[in-house]
Amino acid sequence: MGKEKLHINIVVIGHVDSGKSTTTGHLIYKCGGIDKRTIEKFEKE
Repeated sequence: MGKEKLHINIVVIGHVDSGKSTTTGHLIYKCGGIDKRTIEKFEKE
């Protein structure tokens, strides 16, 4: 079996257009929650 991933809950609070989604997406990517193939798929779009 592969390595089990730790699940956590995070709440991000901030003003409109303050980068909440961008920051959250970057955090997920840096923690390995999104594989490289998925990133490449969205880069093409």
